[in-house]
Amino acid sequence: MTGKQIGEKYGRSYFVPQEMTCDWVKKEYVDKAPLWCSVDLRDGNQALVEPMNLEEKLEFFRMLVLIGFKEIEVGFPAASDTEYNFIRALIERDMIPQDVTIQVLTQAREHIIRKTFEAVKGAPHVIVHLYNSTSKIQREQVFKKDREEIKKLAVDGARLLSELAAQDGGDIRFEYSPESFSQTEVEYASEVCNAVLDVWQPTVGHKAIINLPSTVQVAMPHIFAGQIEYMHKHMKYRDAVVLSVHPHNDRGTGICDAEFGVLAGADRVEGTLFGNGERTGNVDVVTLAMNLVCHGVNPELDFSDLPAIREKYERLTGMQVQERTPYAGALVFTAFSGSHQDAISKGMAWREEHPGEWAVPYLPLDPKDVGREYESDVIRINSQSGKGGIAFILKQNFGISLPDKMKDEVRILVKAASDKGHKELAAEEIYQIFTDTYISPRPVFDIPECHFKQTGGITAEVTISCGGEGQVITASGNGRLDAVSNALKGHFGLEYRLTEYEERAVSSGSSSKAAAFVGIVCGSETYWGVGIDEDIIKSSVAALVVAANKAAAKKNGE
Repeated sequence: MTGKQIGEKYGRSYFVPQEMTCDWVKKEYVDKAPLWCSVDLRDGNQALVEPMNLEEKLEFFRMLVLIGFKEIEVGFPAASDTEYNFIRALIERDMIPQDVTIQVLTQAREHIIRKTFEAVKGAPHVIVHLYNSTSKIQREQVFKKDREEIKKLAVDGARLLSELAAQDGGDIRFEYSPESFSQTEVEYASEVCNAVLDVWQPTVGHKAIINLPSTVQVAMPHIFAGQIEYMHKHMKYRDAVVLSVHPHNDRGTGICDAEFGVLAGADRVEGTLFGNGERTGNVDVVTLAMNLVCHGVNPELDFSDLPAIREKYERLTGMQVQERTPYAGALVFTAFSGSHQDAISKGMAWREEHPGEWAVPYLPLDPKDVGREYESDVIRINSQSGKGGIAFILKQNFGISLPDKMKDEVRILVKAASDKGHKELAAEEIYQIFTDTYISPRPVFDIPECHFKQTGGITAEVTISCGGEGQVITASGNGRLDAVSNALKGHFGLEYRLTEYEERAVSSGSSSKAAAFVGIVCGSETYWGVGIDEDIIKSSVAALVVAANKAAAKKNGE
């Protein structure tokens, strides 16, 4: 088919409210967390290639409780023995905290409703979630019923819930979902929901939940928000109703639908960790919650150890969290680009001097707030990286603060190694390159011993070792390093200028060490050396030894 033919094949399957208003667009942001309901153990679990077994579901339930969910949809108890037995296990093993309400799903069919009430007998707090599909295409193609008949299904189901809850005597609340809401004529969806509410007669002290799912995401987010706002404004008993949204992600805008839905009047969001669910999945509660954090709003959920949550989720579900998944993906805080790395490095340095509200270029969230580490997550090095990123890695992981004039040379070395190996370089590999180039090289000579005397200036007795043989050279200078330098120049016939010298504290590890950076110019070349020692004199001499070795090797043609 041609693009034109494909385009003509599809029409609009959503309905815009006749009285559509957009008051929600005047709101700048969501200023408090919605009520959350995890549907991982029902909606998410049913979408797995291999649904979780009993013990896996129990472990997942415990994780959801630790994260802070107060409402957890635990299954469709009439669907299978596994679902039924899981709910009974939660109740009989006394695993449901007093501040957590379990939610169970049931179709608007009598035998299924009765089985559902059997499953939750003895639970401390329960939401029985009733649903039936209301969309035009479902009415015509699947159920072959008209509007009144579909509404009657919902109302009859609602009555049976009321009767059975009265007989049970426990703390049971009701939820109703017009399944395929986003494909239902909005005025009709409002009519059905209000008819259900007339049966339940909710009060402020015993609220009902009306849940509006985009069972199939068919419209742009602003249309969905318009539908939610219409329902919000036309709903009976509004003060006694918790208005909930349950966005799916067929168009890839589940997050947007949820956020717009809350702006448009929704009080509650149903979703899953990392967006697991049928087809393209449900809305990702992790992303929604952390988006609130980035606006300074407490999400009322704890994702401070997101790597551990991700690991458990992947192990229990067999699903994988994609590397670029917001907040949770392995690479979401990682910068490879040189310009990004430089900005992050400078931003982190600025933050050390200006603590307070988080504001670092390219990092909307402090990685530590979700259990990530600057050392391994923020800046990673490949052939696209720049001097700022490489300097950040050395500083963050090994406490080595490079002088500005040295950064370009280190960048060229590291990028060349990455390019040659066609790979990302680990921090240890970068440090090894640094060590091999600036700390270890002594191809021509070494100075195993050095003694100084105060003689107007400084006199140095320098033991120079070449090929295993040592020779003591005496020379003077206006300081210790200058005296050692003069000894080397005289002994090897070297002509160079000591142009760069910097001392920096090494900030990693428990011992107090100092790094000395020495740069010498010999002819048209600059040679750098680095020494690290607890004694700054020893580190300075070691740095000069490396730099002078490079000059001597070049002179000797090595």
